Amino acid sequence: IPALKAIIAKLKATGGTCHMMGLLSPGGVHSHQDHMVALAKVLSAAGISVAIHAFLDGRDVPPSSAKGFVEKFEQDIAPLGRVSIATVSGRYYAMDRDTRWDRVSKAYTAMVDGSGPRGATALEAITASYAENITDEFVLPTIIDGFEGMKDGDGLLMANFRADRAREILTALVDPAFDGFVRDRKVDFCCRLGMSEYSAALSGFMDVMFPSDELEDTLGEVVSRNGLRQLRIAETEKYAHVTFFFNGGSESIYDGESRILVPSPDVATYDLKPEMSAPEVTDKLVAAIGSREYDLIVVNFANPDMVGHTGVLSAAKIAVETVDNSLGRLEAALKKVGGVMLVTADHGNIEVMKDPKSGQPHTAHTTNLVPFILVNGEVASLEVGQKFALSNGCLADVAPTILTLMGLEQPPAMTGHSLLTLAQAGEDRATA
Repeated sequence: IPALKAIIAKLKATGGTCHMMGLLSPGGVHSHQDHMVALAKVLSAAGISVAIHAFLDGRDVPPSSAKGFVEKFEQDIAPLGRVSIATVSGRYYAMDRDTRWDRVSKAYTAMVDGSGPRGATALEAITASYAENITDEFVLPTIIDGFEGMKDGDGLLMANFRADRAREILTALVDPAFDGFVRDRKVDFCCRLGMSEYSAALSGFMDVMFPSDELEDTLGEVVSRNGLRQLRIAETEKYAHVTFFFNGGSESIYDGESRILVPSPDVATYDLKPEMSAPEVTDKLVAAIGSREYDLIVVNFANPDMVGHTGVLSAAKIAVETVDNSLGRLEAALKKVGGVMLVTADHGNIEVMKDPKSGQPHTAHTTNLVPFILVNGEVASLEVGQKFALSNGCLADVAPTILTLMGLEQPPAMTGHSLLTLAQAGEDRATA
């Protein structure tokens, strides 16, 4: 990989350490610890010292599983030499995406200054946290004995491949104009490298191992090209999903695309406010529907995922009730204007709140089939007395189905197909 060879050359020239950070987990959602092992092998073989800043998971994997993952990781790096874990930090601190800079600053201070709680080993730090009933996600940024902080001439390597939860900590580390919190010290890195492109702003400061593919003919692009108006709306926790991710990993805004961001509640964890900002999002949605200004509205209700990640069943019930109430309000608003609604998800979570094997709270995503529900199907039919329903399919079929409802032609780049069918009695949903 040319970009990796380049940072090796720069680190050899400065004699600096490569600080590799990332989610040390086999979850595969933001990263994979096997990638971190592979990168460490390449760097170590080139004579580069590697300090690992391990972000602990507990969301995409069981909440108290980091100890086993760290044990496996340490076994994998033991033969390498020059590679050691320098800090451990729960992702709550190191991978925030809601501008909770008080959290991010703790991870920053531990990594940059080597300042904060200390542990003799990574495993000892995790074990001590478990003794205090602190699960992986919430482990305080902890410095492992022997690490004294970053220094000028060192290199930075981010092993996460997903963008949204890598941006804040990277911005604090590499952006000279960052002002989210006061940095007592800034590191003059000789090189900065990421697994992928995290944002247009960060690309100005970092090299990339695997540049993003440019996706063409996304749903939003097709809608825009046809001169139609669209709205993207979500609270902070899911805003990137209806904008950056929904636009194929692009930060550009299409012609005719409007956006509404509703702040997520300022709480430590969302089981403390499982309603989140769904009522406020719904208020704005009802107004947008009533305005008849938009041909397509895309919304993401954060509750089922974010509250599902807490593993707290009582809060999950409130979260589901809240979203159910919001969907009822949207259905009523759509009926007034002759609109149609599709309800779906791209993964499961809140439907499993307890691990059937371990009995622990279940905090991770699931691969269960998700619903695909058509509301007001009779409105979409051109013939009186007919009603559309949906056949079963996959996520690739969602965009073609929407285009069919909007009367737009499906581009060749979309390989799925419309799931619209004429309904039988009582039929209005499918699985995807």
